[in-house]
Amino acid sequence: MARRRKQAEMLKQARDIRSASSSSSGKTTSFKRRFWKDVGVKEVDGAYEIFLDSRPLRRPDTKAIIRLPLSKPHLAHAVALEWDHLVSSTEATKQHLIPLTALICRALDIADDDAAFHPSGDATVAPIRSAITTVLLRYLDTDSLLCWAPPADPSDPNSNANIVDDEGKSLRGRQEEIASGVVSFLTSRVWPGVSIVPVLDGHSIMPRHQEPGTREVVQGWVSGLDSWELAGLERATLAGKSFLAAARLVVEWSEGGAGTGAAAEGRRFGVEEAARAVNLEVDWQTGRWGEVEDTHDVEKEDVRRQLGSAMLLVSGNGQGQGGPKARL
Repeated sequence: MARRRKQAEMLKQARDIRSASSSSSGKTTSFKRRFWKDVGVKEVDGAYEIFLDSRPLRRPDTKAIIRLPLSKPHLAHAVALEWDHLVSSTEATKQHLIPLTALICRALDIADDDAAFHPSGDATVAPIRSAITTVLLRYLDTDSLLCWAPPADPSDPNSNANIVDDEGKSLRGRQEEIASGVVSFLTSRVWPGVSIVPVLDGHSIMPRHQEPGTREVVQGWVSGLDSWELAGLERATLAGKSFLAAARLVVEWSEGGAGTGAAAEGRRFGVEEAARAVNLEVDWQTGRWGEVEDTHDVEKEDVRRQLGSAMLLVSGNGQGQGGPKARL
C-alpha cells in the first residue's frame, strides 16, 4: 500500500505539471481534461460504490451503477486508484487503461445474463456463460502447461533437448515439474479422480485429447462457477494460454464456492507463480538467446497485470460476499 500511495503521489505531481503546462499554453480543452477531481469509495446500501467527485461510476453499456460486494474492499479501492490515474475523459474510453473496470463489468454482465436466463429445450446455461465455457474448454486440449519439449536424446549430443540450466535441469524437466504441481493440486482438490495428460509430448505435432470423462467433469465445474470466478478464470486463461494455471489461481484465491482456502494456508500459487508457469518456455529461450527489448519484457508485465486483476477480482475477505446468484 505504501508503494501504491507513492505511485499515486507521483502521478498526481505529473498531472499537476501537465495541467500547469497546458494552462500556460492556452490549449486546455474540456475534451482533454477529465471532468472529475477526486475519486473515492463509499459504502452505499450494503455495497461499495466508486465515486468520481459526487458521481457514482457506471457501466458503459447499461449505465447501471457499479456496485461491489462489501467482501471486496481491495477491489473497490483498486478500481478507484485506476480511475484516479486517468488524466483525461478520453482515456476512460480505452479498456486497456481501465482493465479492472472492464473485468468487473464482464462479471456483472455474466450475472445479469444468468439472472435473465430461463432454461428451455437444450439450452440449460445462459448464453454468455455457455460461450465462455466453450472457449475455455478449447484451452484444455492446447494448454501451455501440457505442451512439453522432446525428452533428452542420448544418441544426438547436439540436440537442443539435451541442454540443461545451471541446476542441471532440461526444459522438459522444468515443464514436467511445473505441470505436475498444478495438475496434482487440481486432481486432488478440485476434480478428484480426473486424469490430466500432456497434450503435446515429445515429437508429436497434433494435440492429444484428454481422456473420456475429463472434459465433462471440467465443464461441469466451469458451469458452476459464480460470475466473479468465471470472469476471472476467463481473463487468466486468455492471458497465459493455460486453463490449468488459471483454474488453480482462481481456486486458491476465490472467496466464492470454488475456493478451497488454500491461499489462507500460506503463499502457494499467486501471480508470480502463475506467471512463471505460463512463461516457462519463453523465459527458458530468452535466458539462452537474450530478450527483445520492449517486447518480451512488456509481454511479461502484461501477463502479470492480467493475472493480478483476475486474482483481485475473485478474492475477498469472505464477509458479506454476494455469492453466485447475488444481485447487487
